[in-house]
Amino acid sequence: MIVMDSKAQLTVDIIAKIVEGRITIANGAKLLSKCRRTIERYVTRYQQVGIQFVVHGNSGKSPPNKTPTSIKKTVQALIKDKYFDLNLLHLAEKLETDEHIVVKRETLRGWAHDIHHVKRAKRRRGKARKCRERMEAAGLMMQMDGSPHRWFGDKKHCLIAMIDDATSEVHAEFFPSETTAGCLKVMRDCIETKGLFKTLYVDRAGIFGGPKRCNFSQMQRACNELGIEIIFANSPQGKGRIERAFDTFQDRLVPELRLNNINAIAAANAYLKHVFIPQFWQSQIQVKSKHTAAEFTPLPGYANLDNICVIKDHRKIRNDHTFSYGNKFYLIDSPLKYSIANQKIEIRNTSKKGFTAHFAGRKLAVTEVTEPGKLVAEDLAVQKKLEVLALVEKLGNVSMASRQSGVSRDTIYRHLKLVKQGGADALKRQETPNLRHKNCVDMAIEKAVVQFSIEHPHLGQQKVALKMTEALGVDVSTSGVRSMWLRNNMNTTALRVERSQALQESA
Repeated sequence: MIVMDSKAQLTVDIIAKIVEGRITIANGAKLLSKCRRTIERYVTRYQQVGIQFVVHGNSGKSPPNKTPTSIKKTVQALIKDKYFDLNLLHLAEKLETDEHIVVKRETLRGWAHDIHHVKRAKRRRGKARKCRERMEAAGLMMQMDGSPHRWFGDKKHCLIAMIDDATSEVHAEFFPSETTAGCLKVMRDCIETKGLFKTLYVDRAGIFGGPKRCNFSQMQRACNELGIEIIFANSPQGKGRIERAFDTFQDRLVPELRLNNINAIAAANAYLKHVFIPQFWQSQIQVKSKHTAAEFTPLPGYANLDNICVIKDHRKIRNDHTFSYGNKFYLIDSPLKYSIANQKIEIRNTSKKGFTAHFAGRKLAVTEVTEPGKLVAEDLAVQKKLEVLALVEKLGNVSMASRQSGVSRDTIYRHLKLVKQGGADALKRQETPNLRHKNCVDMAIEKAVVQFSIEHPHLGQQKVALKMTEALGVDVSTSGVRSMWLRNNMNTTALRVERSQALQESA
C-alpha cells in the first residue's frame, strides 16, 4: 500500500501524461517546477517500477546515526532521578563527564520534552535600555552584590560576590546573610589577590552607604581610606554583570552542590573557590579585556588591611578613663602622659580576635571592669529580713527589735527558725502553687459551678451566678464565678466550649 500526499499525486499524474504523450517534458518540468533532467529520470523510473518511483528509497527505514532506544531510556531515567534541576547544556556536559554518554543538546531537548521535564528560564518583558560596553581594562570597575538563596540545604544563605566589569573575573564566598563583615572580607580577598581597583559599582543598600545609611557605612568608610570610588546604580540592570552572574550561579552551582552532597558553608566555599570557579567560570565565562595591561595597583606600604577592612566604632572616654562597649565596662591600662577624658577612641571590631581600642593611631591596653550588679526584689526582701535579725542580735531582745523595726514577734521567731534550719536562703519566698487560700469558696461549690459552666458554656458569669445561687441556696457572686473560671482555665466562651466538646467526645 502506497500513501501519497497531494504533491506526490500531482507528480504521478504529470509523469503518466508525459509517458502517454499527452504533454511534453518541457511542459511537465514547468508544472512540477523541476529541471528537464529530473523529469527524464522520473519517466525512466515510472517505466521501470510504476508509481512507486515517487516514494523515497529511505522511507520507513531508521537513520543509520539514530541513537539506540536503550540510551534514550537511560538518559530519561537519569533526568528524572538525578539531573532533574540541570539545564540542557549543563546536562549534556554532566552526561559526558560523569556518565560517559555523548548526546547532542537538541537530541536531549526532544527526550526531555517527551517526559515533560524541561527547565525553562523565566521570561519577563523588560524595558529597553542602552547597552553599556565593558570597561577597557581590568581593575577599572568592580561590581558587588549579595544573593540570598537556598544554595544548599533547607536554609537560605547569601553568596556575596565581586566581578570585574572588563573580564568577568569573579571573587565570591558564602555567608549566613548579607552583612558588612562579609562584604569587607570579599573585598579584602580581592585586594590581596589582584590589588587595589579604581571604582566599586553597587546598589543603594545601606551596607554600601545608600540613602538609609548615608555617610556612616563601614564599606563606604573603608573604600574612602583605600581611595576607591563608590558608584551607586539606579536600577538592577545598571550592574547587570553581577546580576547575570548570580543567574548563572543559581542555575549551575545549586545542582553541583546537591550532586556533591554539600550542606555546610565551609564545604560550599571550598568547592566554589577550588572547583567551580577554576574549572567552569574561568574557562567558559571569563573573557579577555581590550587592553592587556590591568589597572590594578599594589597596596601602599602604609596601608594595613587589618586596620581598614574591619568594623570601626567610636566611644567617648569618661573622667575615670573607662568606656562602655557591648554592654560592658573597660578600663584603659596603658600609661598616658596626659588625660584623654572626654576624648573619642576608635574601636576596631574583628569577629575572630574580638576588638582593639586605639587613640591617635596608638593601640591601648584595656581590661574589663566588673561592676556590682543591682539587687533584685527578692534579694532586697531577704536583706531586710537579715537586717531585722541583726537588730535582734544587737539588742538581745525580740520585743524591742519588734517595736523598732515594726515587724511582729511571730514573724521574727519564724525567720529565726528558718535561718537556724537552712541559713539565709531559707528566708526566700517559697512558691506554693497548690495552696488554696482560706478565703476561697468551698470546693464542692466550685465543682458545681465548673460543671454547670461546662454544660452551659455560652452563659455569661452573671447568669451563671444567678442560676447557681438559686440551685445551691448559697450566695455566689459574679466575681467569684470569674475567679473559678480563671483557676480552671475556662474564662472565655471558646475555652468552655472546647472543654464541653472534649467531655462529650470522651463520653
